[in-house]
Amino acid sequence: MQNKLSSLAIIVVGIVYFSSTFLNFKNASNIKVTTWDALGYYMYLPASFIYNDLQKLSFYPEIEKKYELQGRENEFYQFSPIENGNYTGKYFVGISVMQSPFFILAHLFSKMSSQYSADGFSTPYQISIILAALFYLLLGLIILRKTLLLFYEEKVVTLTILLLALSSNLIQYASIDVGQSHVYLFCLYSLIIYLSIKWHQSKTKFNAFIIGTVVGLATISRPTEIIILFIPLLWLINNKSEWNEKVSKLFKGHWQILYTGLGFLLLLSIQLLYWKYSTGSFVYNVGSKWHFFNPHWRVLFGFEKGWFIYTPITIFFVIGLFFVKNSQFKTSLIVFCLLNIWIVISWADWRYGGSYSTRALVQSYPVFALGFASLISCIEKKKLKPIFYAVGIYLIVVNLFQIYQYNTGILHYDKMNYKYYKEIYLNPNVTELEKQLLSD
Repeated sequence: MQNKLSSLAIIVVGIVYFSSTFLNFKNASNIKVTTWDALGYYMYLPASFIYNDLQKLSFYPEIEKKYELQGRENEFYQFSPIENGNYTGKYFVGISVMQSPFFILAHLFSKMSSQYSADGFSTPYQISIILAALFYLLLGLIILRKTLLLFYEEKVVTLTILLLALSSNLIQYASIDVGQSHVYLFCLYSLIIYLSIKWHQSKTKFNAFIIGTVVGLATISRPTEIIILFIPLLWLINNKSEWNEKVSKLFKGHWQILYTGLGFLLLLSIQLLYWKYSTGSFVYNVGSKWHFFNPHWRVLFGFEKGWFIYTPITIFFVIGLFFVKNSQFKTSLIVFCLLNIWIVISWADWRYGGSYSTRALVQSYPVFALGFASLISCIEKKKLKPIFYAVGIYLIVVNLFQIYQYNTGILHYDKMNYKYYKEIYLNPNVTELEKQLLSD
């Protein structure tokens, strides 16, 4: 039983997430998950495979009239009109690539069904995206568990998985807001960590190629995720001499770089060819802005939707970075996590739209899990262990309750502040007077 605790933890997480999905959508007359930003990630699939209209999107006005998906009235912000008369996507194509097997199954089912329209947006397609998100969540957790067991005891891995999955905002983006990019990238981050270990054990052409494809797929999902490359690049490096030795070996065995680059370019070409097809150019500026020299620290500490405020377990994620000893992933972990946080808090649109806590960091939780497990491993040897368990249980309860508040409109998606949050903290009955405390 001891050797199966972490597997049991994944089963428990799966049950909780499936239950969350069911409770959220059970009363919906029409299930809609491909809305707002999720529509931008998904649109490539029906446009390509059903309507053969990836340039003009002339089919969409009727779809919007029928399903009301775009979110903003009279503003199809997910795709921008350009000078040649075409539309081009604001969001990248990678998530559609990952959703495509589930889309195809939904389309085949819809064509055989007399109840549902095979239009790319009816109920079977919406359910397929829900199942895709849960699939990639569980796959990511299984890979993460396998990786963590290489470095930590079964009990530590079990606690890491339970706390990461149940006391963080991952649950919102893997079981409810399932059309967003985060849970898909969560799986890719779990995979790249595992592949980094495998490549250093066996530097084969295949392993190098697969690493390149994962980096490429992450990049065409969200371009800032290209920093995922730092994980395998800095693995097994803890000083300058190890870095110099690694660079020397890479260039001597240049085929490793070539196969990694080939895998990367193979996936990147999907995005470049789409831009060429829709805009006439291989590169298109989607318009994101960054404030790297004046980052928005409220992304972490602010009561609008601060990461440390609404998902306080993440404080332990960061503390865990200081508990990683001279392991093979120390430099890789610390450099990636600090760079990732800096990029996320530097985006001009620091609120990240309607969201629960800081959603842009959700996908990188598998990387933080390495340091978090180090912290738990240390606590397990201390007298503070019972206190940590109590805090962990409390944070799970708070998180699950706040997920309920968020999805019932009590915890607002964009107007939170300290006064209002203080009034609704663990409060299931919020009055209209208290709602007046929300920010304009």
